[in-house]
Amino acid sequence: MSMKIRRLIFVILWVLSLSAISFYGGAISYSLFWGITLIPVVSAVYLALVYFQLRIFQQIESRNMVGSAPMPYFFVLQNDSLCAFAGISVRLFSSFSMVEDLPGDEEYELLPGDKHVFRTRLTCKYRGEYEVGVKEVIMTDFFRLFRVRYRIPGTIKALVRPRIVRLPGLCGVEGLTALLLRESQRERTEPDILVRDYLPGDALKQIHWKAAAREQKLKVRGRIGEEKQGIALLWDTGRCSQNQREYLPVENKILEAVLALGIFMAERNISFSSYYGQGGLLTFRVESLGDFDGFYEKVSATRFDRAEDFQGTLLTAVQKGILYQCRVVLCVLRELTQDVWRIAKELDKAGALTVFYVVADEIAEHVQGDERRRIVWIPTQGELEGRL
Repeated sequence: MSMKIRRLIFVILWVLSLSAISFYGGAISYSLFWGITLIPVVSAVYLALVYFQLRIFQQIESRNMVGSAPMPYFFVLQNDSLCAFAGISVRLFSSFSMVEDLPGDEEYELLPGDKHVFRTRLTCKYRGEYEVGVKEVIMTDFFRLFRVRYRIPGTIKALVRPRIVRLPGLCGVEGLTALLLRESQRERTEPDILVRDYLPGDALKQIHWKAAAREQKLKVRGRIGEEKQGIALLWDTGRCSQNQREYLPVENKILEAVLALGIFMAERNISFSSYYGQGGLLTFRVESLGDFDGFYEKVSATRFDRAEDFQGTLLTAVQKGILYQCRVVLCVLRELTQDVWRIAKELDKAGALTVFYVVADEIAEHVQGDERRRIVWIPTQGELEGRL
């Protein structure tokens, strides 16, 4: 029977007892009336006693956690009064974390001086800093007419770092090592007479004036053995919403994808440079697996801000001439716009293969990938295996 129905029955009984006094009087009518009238008073006294005498203590082994990695956790419910407590239940912070083997709707009874100790494990879903564990205690009176919520003052805040996902291969650039070797061999065997479009940062002495006059645009000589830097990895640090429920899953998946790409290349000794916006263009170079720990720290410390714009980050890297020297450009972002796609066209002219890993639940239909500009869609929920 629900609490609303119980309250309705109580009101009906009280009205009937009041009517009995008015029409019949007598000791029995008055006894029923005062007995029913005192029920909410007794309930209020009981709930006040529970509110001030119930003790709850919770602790997590360490507030520094890794996403999806369980952490030992316990909490205690204790009755310090001389009265027995019943109808005690707890509510958890369930949006971003999970406590194992703990039903959220179970009610507990505590005898005077008794306590319940719960030892279990807690798992956080997303990277970030947020409250976990017991959120509030729900107290219900014996007659089940009233309910009081007691918000725990000393809640636990977990500092969650992104997890590392190791992948057997990449969906966006299959055979990445073979691709780089093939590109390197091709560049070393190209004859010096080949020319390409002029790109910002090219030396003026490389301009092929005859070809420029013939095609009416600047052309530069492709030199034998002209080396590119390899791979660039960029990621979006813009915040998509002010609602924590909306932005945490997206940001978590972006960083998971960045780390999965990073560990994939680092374990294969494929060097790469990472670029991301934090009020400016920041960079970190990874030459081998030994550099990955530093890369992980940089990625974990990434701040997401609504003022950051991936298009601006990508454009800054282009204007500085950084991406024109890359064979492969990997971008992890939350929205693939037409402006970003146009920048990818310029990189294609420079001979760079661009792969966009788009973290979104809906696939945009206005942009279609091709052989040199590839798109891999990653849902915010679910695993990276088979997607990335």
